[in-house]
Formats: sequence, C-alpha cells, structure tokens
Amino acid sequence: MSTTTINNNFKSEEYFINMGPQHPATHGVLRLLLTIDGEIIKKVEPDLGYIHRSIEKMCEKDSYQQIVHLTDRMDYLSSHINNEAVCLAVENALQLEIPDRVKVIRTILDELTRISSHCLWWGVMGMDVGALTTYFYGFRDREMINDIFEETCGARLTMNYNIPGGLMQDIHPNFVKRVKEFIAHFKTKLPEYDRLLTGNVIFQKRTIGVGVLTKEDAISYGASGPVGRASGYSCDVRKHHPYSALDRVNFNEVLAMEGDSFARYQVRIQEMWESISIIEQLIDNIPEGDFKVPTNAVIKLPKGEYYQKVETARGELGVFIISTGTKNPYRLKFRSPGLSNLSLLNHIAVGGKIGDLVATMATIDIVVPDIDR
Repeated sequence: MSTTTINNNFKSEEYFINMGPQHPATHGVLRLLLTIDGEIIKKVEPDLGYIHRSIEKMCEKDSYQQIVHLTDRMDYLSSHINNEAVCLAVENALQLEIPDRVKVIRTILDELTRISSHCLWWGVMGMDVGALTTYFYGFRDREMINDIFEETCGARLTMNYNIPGGLMQDIHPNFVKRVKEFIAHFKTKLPEYDRLLTGNVIFQKRTIGVGVLTKEDAISYGASGPVGRASGYSCDVRKHHPYSALDRVNFNEVLAMEGDSFARYQVRIQEMWESISIIEQLIDNIPEGDFKVPTNAVIKLPKGEYYQKVETARGELGVFIISTGTKNPYRLKFRSPGLSNLSLLNHIAVGGKIGDLVATMATIDIVVPDIDR
C-alpha cells in the first residue's frame, strides 16, 4: 500500500488486490491484479496460466483428425465452430470439394451454437450484475439446443461432429423437426429477455456509458466479434470471408456505435435474431447427398502455410498451419478472439469502479481456456 498526501485533511490510498482466480465474475481461473484508489480502478493486470494445457504444442504430435478434437477444449461454448475451423483449413489445403449437404448442416449447427453460447452469456451477464432469474431463463432455452446436439452427435458441449471431409455421421431423422420447434419456441422467448433485463433501469445504469471502447481502439487492440462490432467496427468473418453455406443466406451484420457495455449487450441480443433468420433460410433447404467425402486414413497436407478463419460466438478464430508434408503440422497457431478481447480490459476499465469492471468483463464474454491455451 502506498499513501500520497492530497492536502492537510485528505489522503489518497492505493491498494493492490486480487480478483480471482476463484472469483465467480472472472468465469473460471482468471486472476486479475487490481490497483485501486478507494473504489476507483487505476490498473488491471490479467494473470494467465492457471489452465494452460499446451494445446498448440500438443497439435504438433497429433494427426489432423486428432487436432479437431482438441479445439473444442478451448472455447467450449463455440466447440462446433472451432472444430469446423480446423476442418476447413485442412479441406482447403487438400482442395477437397465438400458436399453442399455438409455445408448447410455445418452452418445450421454453427448458428445453433452461437445462440446457445449467447443464451449462456445472457444468463450469466444478468447474474453477474445481480439478476439471478436470467440464469434460469437462459439455461432453459439453451437446454433445447443441447438436446438437439446430443441427438445429432451424442455430445452436449464438446461436439466432435465435424471431421476433415464432412461430418462424423448424418443428421438424425428428427433434426429438422426439432430445430423448427426450437426456433418457434425461441422467437417467443427472446422478447422476454428484453422485458426482463434489457429495459431494466438498474441494468441500464450498470452498463450505459460503462467500459467505453472506441472504434479506433477496437481496431488497435484486435478486438473482434460483438466486442468490435459494438464499437462500429465491421469485422464479421461471415460477411467479409463467408464459408460453408453463408454465401447463400441473407443476414445483417449487427453494428452499434456507442462502444459501451450496453452496446455490447444489445449486439449479442440482436445477433440471436440474425442467427434465427439464417437457420430459417436453411432448415427447409438441406440438400440431399453424402455427409462426407472419402479421405485417406492418414491425412498429409502439402508442404506450405495455410490459414483459415471463422466467426465464433466471441469473434474471429484463426487457424494457422505450417506443413512439411507429414501427417503432423510442423507448427500450429490459434488466433483466439478471447485473448485479443481481454487485452483491452485495462484500457476500458481504468477510471471505473470494481462494480463497473464486473459488468464490463461480462460484456467481453470471457471463456478462459480460449485465452489460456
């Protein structure tokens, strides 16, 4: 503790305190070292390493089929999309022509994954700022998506459904019916989210004008996903570099200009409506055909460098592969959205209070294994 005299009657005291790695608002094993002057934050230093598993190093020893299964252990709330990123990188390197059926099914599952992730985020966001009811509402709707995933591929969180060349197996006969039932249900529940939390005056006081990030700073820090788009930065990979079946659907890139915590909240709410629209355009138009194309039991990429990016629920995930022509990558690097988005926390939190930090972190939507790989 250091003490600085302001005048004869008042003193300013600067403290250093730990927030995490067991604090519920840090969403896992993230430790923040806070420098505070009373309630005012002077500095935020993230301390990583508590869940580091050397996934990128492990990938150098695994085949390309095995690498897919490691990616959903990073951002486990975007696991299907993470799996797809590696598959797309491998397929593009091998110049594999993927069946249209696979492309459409992948895109539907991507958007269900996005909605599922945003449902969890919304529920926890409310809980972080004191509204426990949102947690139960968000998980109620997310559970319906998890049931569809379980029936489709046998898993509810870590999918392992995508493989290089297509899908592990075809969709369940009930898939189309259950997706339609969920969409019909969820379109009546999203307005409840607004009535319960969005319009709540206490919630607005906690988020409007809090944690402001300008467009220039969003670009400078490499922010992506809803964090970047809430600052007016057009960075949706689905729009700028469409993959799978995204080039055959119409949807809006959700942008806001305020750059505060409330704007980041609103972007995610609106993104769920856009995901619903994408699914509705595809669910009755799943082409017939194969659910995968034949590949060698041992996949070897041609010598060279390959990069593929996708839009996860948190932003741009990039997969960079250096191949020497063997069955293992010489090097593999993941560009995770969480790490870039976390790097701006100190910039937007300084000058606020600890309560503001909790709301700001919630709208960044941190998934710690995505940051600390």
